[in-house]
Amino acid sequence: MFGFHLVEYEDPRFVERLNAAWYELATSSGLIDENREFLLMLPRGTWTAEEDRRRRAMHGWQRVRLLERWDIMGAGAATFLGIRPGHPGFAMLALDNSVWLLADTYETGAAVYAVRDPADSPGVLCELKRELERPVGKNEDREFRREIGVWLESRQPRASGA
Repeated sequence: MFGFHLVEYEDPRFVERLNAAWYELATSSGLIDENREFLLMLPRGTWTAEEDRRRRAMHGWQRVRLLERWDIMGAGAATFLGIRPGHPGFAMLALDNSVWLLADTYETGAAVYAVRDPADSPGVLCELKRELERPVGKNEDREFRREIGVWLESRQPRASGA
């Protein structure tokens, strides 16, 4: 992991500090390129992050640009980037796949963290393996799970036949 920030709900400037934590990690990790662009994982459909979690639905990456004025953790989290203001639930990826940034809601606060080189991260690989071991739900995208399996298999060292 490259960086992690947790902001407690008790903080009187909670959303402001959460936005600042997101921006600090997004810029210092290299998530945002010189044109202020990155990839944002969006749920397929128009439901909120809370509904998306219940559905465990397929996601799609969308190229986006950070505007001069933004409020990811407040107004953004109130729409498809979370459950409500200050309760985010999203993933972002650098255009070159070098940084993966996540935000989520916890019992005592909300956090944002960044992972450099996610394809080589033991935590990411472990999570993908767990995803494949979990029972398949009726609304799940089986093709996506198959692609995860193929990708993980391609990363396994090949046994040399002698």
